[in-house]
Amino acid sequence: MIESFQGQAYEAHYLGFFDCFNRQVFYEAHEVLEDLWLADKKGPNGDFYKGLIQLAGAFVHLQKNRLRPAAALFKLTRANLLKYPAQHKGLVLPEILQMISVWLTALEKGEYTLNPLATQTAPQINPDVAVASPPNQ
Repeated sequence: MIESFQGQAYEAHYLGFFDCFNRQVFYEAHEVLEDLWLADKKGPNGDFYKGLIQLAGAFVHLQKNRLRPAAALFKLTRANLLKYPAQHKGLVLPEILQMISVWLTALEKGEYTLNPLATQTAPQINPDVAVASPPNQ
């Protein structure tokens, strides 16, 4: 999954995460990034990687129609990403945080009975690119 990303501007596992995430294979996205997180758990990017893993996990829960656990992971993601500057490792974090808020709001408005992933396309995220495809508000 990461071979094609070797030798690029960012770590291959980091880029592999986005490739998997954007193809909506969220569990695999989590798995790919876990190697970087394990190596840097207590380091400067530990909580950043953990937040991205939690973001992928939130969408795994949405795919499985587990709406409250998805909301809980969106909140944990937000808490972890808020520890970093507005732009970190190519991600514009205010956009990611806004996207999280939109998905959380959709879950809350539906009182955790309506899955926004059933009617909306999951977002696309990439380093150095704006977030695309948030759900309608």
